[in-house]
Amino acid sequence: MIVVVVEAVQCQGLVADGAELLGWMCHSLCVCPSPERKVEMFRSVLGKTLGFVGYTVQYGCIAHCAFEYIGEFVVCSGPSMEPTIVNHDIVFSERMSRQLFKIQKGDIVIAKSPFDPHMNICKRVIGLEGDKVCTSSPSDLFKAHTYVPKGHVWLEGDNLRNSTDSRSYGPIPYALIRGRVCLKLWPPNSFGTLSESPTRRIIKTQSDTD
Repeated sequence: MIVVVVEAVQCQGLVADGAELLGWMCHSLCVCPSPERKVEMFRSVLGKTLGFVGYTVQYGCIAHCAFEYIGEFVVCSGPSMEPTIVNHDIVFSERMSRQLFKIQKGDIVIAKSPFDPHMNICKRVIGLEGDKVCTSSPSDLFKAHTYVPKGHVWLEGDNLRNSTDSRSYGPIPYALIRGRVCLKLWPPNSFGTLSESPTRRIIKTQSDTD
């Protein structure tokens, strides 16, 4: 009988302790922070938010300047530059040569498509302003030539039989050039500078040999 009473007392004690703990938790949850605490919490959240936005804008501006004035990574697609550049190759296109007007014949460039300004093209520079270029395809029996007008360049793909280039849309304005491809990054076994034109379409002039 004594044992039963003791156990009952212990149970009552546990129930009392549990009720006290539950009441404290409910009180803690129901108590609203003071106005001063609300202001402090708001300032803390606002400060962290503004700090995050500031860092985002800062690094976004840095990234934009880097891509706009230094260079960018480009994933190439399509067969027009084979075998020099094949589908899914990753190259680095630098901007300084374009801004300093240092683009030369034989350079591979990234340019805005004259058909669609939202699309980029990857082609090789065959002629600069004043250069004589061949406008015919390799399969043409008779060869036709023209001169590149001022402020324009003549672009062709290395895969002449499967490339839409200046032979279709003519010379393009120099301003459409975005950058010069100077390095192939992917795949790893092809890492390095790019090879010269395999088409032998570049007509050397006297100024090229000086």
